Amino acid sequence: MTLHPLIASLRRHKLTAGLLMLQIALTCAIVCNVAFLIVGRVQGLRTVTGVDEARTIVIESSRTQPGNLLSAQQVDLQALRAVPGVLSAAAVNTVPLSRDTWTTGVSAAPDKPNGGTDTTASILGGSPGELAALDLHLVAGRDFDAAEYVPMEASNGYAGLTHINNAIVTRALAGRLWPGLPALGQAIYVHDRPYRVTGVVEHLAQPSLGMAGQDDYSIMLPMLVDATRVMYALRADADRRDRVMRAAIDRLNAIDPERIIGRTRRFEQIRRDYFRRDVTMLGLLLASALGLLFVTGLGVAGLASFWVQQRYRQIGIRRAIGATRRDILRHFQYENGIIVGAGLVLGAVCALLLNAMLMSRYELPRLPLGYLPATGLCLLLLGQLAVWSPARRAATIPPVSAIRAS
Repeated sequence: MTLHPLIASLRRHKLTAGLLMLQIALTCAIVCNVAFLIVGRVQGLRTVTGVDEARTIVIESSRTQPGNLLSAQQVDLQALRAVPGVLSAAAVNTVPLSRDTWTTGVSAAPDKPNGGTDTTASILGGSPGELAALDLHLVAGRDFDAAEYVPMEASNGYAGLTHINNAIVTRALAGRLWPGLPALGQAIYVHDRPYRVTGVVEHLAQPSLGMAGQDDYSIMLPMLVDATRVMYALRADADRRDRVMRAAIDRLNAIDPERIIGRTRRFEQIRRDYFRRDVTMLGLLLASALGLLFVTGLGVAGLASFWVQQRYRQIGIRRAIGATRRDILRHFQYENGIIVGAGLVLGAVCALLLNAMLMSRYELPRLPLGYLPATGLCLLLLGQLAVWSPARRAATIPPVSAIRAS
């Protein structure tokens, strides 16, 4: 089929064709960016924390009475480890996805110009047994020795950090700081304070996820939590978690009835709480994208139906002079393809401009170019499906009845 009759037909309907092209362009721009946001949200929901989520329990405890907090903490841990079903326990300052974050700039070398850093990472500390309590897996090096643990001196501006010498980092952070090199023995600098890497864990997600690709940038320090508020991480038998939670709370209250027991959650609940807003946003984004596609499909089908009624006589004449049903069907399909194609070209430009605006205002990453052809193909198929029924109806118009109707 030659393009000349199609172009001539569209020129006679410039306004309606132009409005449909504009609708398709806006749909392309919005759906393309919404799809990118949805994929990002879904990837976030699948974040690997490194924790044995099915067997981990986290209890928040705050003491109200003064005293030796570390000694009291050891009494708590002994009681918790004695609870039937508890496999391991540790006192920690935070856990992945808890939102209790301690993030700082880190670098692989000291004296960065203007105080710069290579990247940012989260600091996690805890008592001996933290690796076992969270079921973190070392891929290189060793766990901390008991003699390496130092109180963090929370009441003294965290002065204990100056007495810590060693650190455990994640594989992702090691690859960022020392690409292609072994991390063991390297020095990681936090505010120009060096910590020697003695171990590398496979995964340990940040308490608050940050930029894409940096969710696993975490550092573990042999840092005893001597603050009034502490988290107890317990790893228990999966089928006894609820009983362990109740028994653990009873043990802690028996030791110190004056303490305040905060949130007590299975790690699965921590994950659900963290991503609750993301799940809601995901539903809204998906509904808006599907709604926009539905409206666009209705617009294509409505315009095609209108043109079938408007061209009733012309279709009958073409059928009378030898045009087959397939010719009529292809005419409407090609015509729709031209309109959609032109709209997609404009929509691709609008999609990039919209992404640039989102990047500047909301610090979103750049839109991968692969989303443009994928969205274009989706809209092209949608246009062909929407025009299929009106086009088939046009192809069944009898030549004689069409001519008589004129």
